[in-house]
Amino acid sequence: MTQIVLETKDLTKTFGTRKAVDAINITAYEGEVFGFVGPNGAGKTTTLGMALGLVHPTDGEVYVLGQRVTPNRVQALRDIGALLGAPAFIPYLSAWENIELVARLSPGVDKKRIHEVIELVGLTESARKKVSKFSTGMKQRVGLAMALVHRPRFIILDEPTNGLDPAGMREIRQLLRSLAENGTSALLSSHLLNEVQQVCDRIAVLHRGRVVAQGRVDDLLNRQKPAVRLTVHDAEAAVRAFESLPGVENVQASGNSLLVLGVDSQAVMNHLLQHHVIPTEITAQKTDLESVFMDLTSAN
Repeated sequence: MTQIVLETKDLTKTFGTRKAVDAINITAYEGEVFGFVGPNGAGKTTTLGMALGLVHPTDGEVYVLGQRVTPNRVQALRDIGALLGAPAFIPYLSAWENIELVARLSPGVDKKRIHEVIELVGLTESARKKVSKFSTGMKQRVGLAMALVHRPRFIILDEPTNGLDPAGMREIRQLLRSLAENGTSALLSSHLLNEVQQVCDRIAVLHRGRVVAQGRVDDLLNRQKPAVRLTVHDAEAAVRAFESLPGVENVQASGNSLLVLGVDSQAVMNHLLQHHVIPTEITAQKTDLESVFMDLTSAN
């Protein structure tokens, strides 16, 4: 049976009269990369803080690796790593020395392991340089190495690709997939929906403190209804034709350009030809996580 690495039960956090997190229930499993997405102010950071024992829940519970976590009960955190916000360093020390300081907090972490994580995050050529000279992206790499050096079973990452160039972002995505396949599960909180779509197995979408969707990325993408964009010479005739096409939910017109929601491109083409309307251009709109996200957050 697949182990649960993170579970919340009606987890709630109230600040004054405002509910930052409102009775959310999420579950992340061993061996997966779990995405946590939502607009700014949705409650993501507060939820991560409660999972790490940094914020006390107003109500509900959070479990990591099967153990309940509170600010006074953090035993499970020995087996997790975290990178939240901007990593903290001693600026006059090198990347190696900063990672080594963290390694000393965990028994059994030797220099060989430090070498391994430095190579994993792509810092081999810069390991002996002072972190004060590093770019934002390079500092993120150091922070990720610090989160991984003690061989955690589960890592929680908040915007880990911040400041990285496209090549660096791809390396981190590949690293997360490799870690998951080798037993280190991950929770990825990110506003980069394309990144989440590429790397995550399952996601939870948080909006106004509540979970509005949760499940496999492929299943959420398949919930998105088809849309077709086309160009015609006679937009009025095309709009009239779509009034009799079953499944059409909406037709948005802008000049000679139309966006038809609810039916696929083949149905659109066949129906227009039956009504003697010939499109000059027709394109099926690609379903992606961004469009799913916009639908979920605008409807709630």
